[in-house]
Amino acid sequence: MFATGVTIVTARNAQGQPIGLTANSFNSVSLDPPLVLWSLSRAAASMPAFANGSHYAINVLAADQKALAERFASRGVDRFAGVEHHSGISGAPLLEGAAATFECFNRSRYEEGDHVIFVGEVERCQHHGGMSPLLYHGGRFYTEHPL
Repeated sequence: MFATGVTIVTARNAQGQPIGLTANSFNSVSLDPPLVLWSLSRAAASMPAFANGSHYAINVLAADQKALAERFASRGVDRFAGVEHHSGISGAPLLEGAAATFECFNRSRYEEGDHVIFVGEVERCQHHGGMSPLLYHGGRFYTEHPL
């Protein structure tokens, strides 16, 4: 019952192909140095790419990106087909239209329970003021304030 923002975490696998997944387990850790965290199921198919990669990007979704969040949460689809994006400073895909992006160095990770917590050191961040965020609460997406 905790409302969260919605992100898509992106990177490149060992072959240089873009990978990404929807995650709402994102949080700020520190301002000095700038650190953020997110978590991923140990069973996720993308775990080797994120565990072994040096960089990733966290794309904070805007309210009009609900379909993108659902797509990157789906299995068996080409998540990047037709999705506008460009490479960030370290190659991680940055999604067009995101409310904010955090380009991170994969600083550390912690294995806890059935998830791995990734701590990223923010190397560059950008935001687009005035955009409403996509929210997730109680198993549903909200594109406007629920009250």
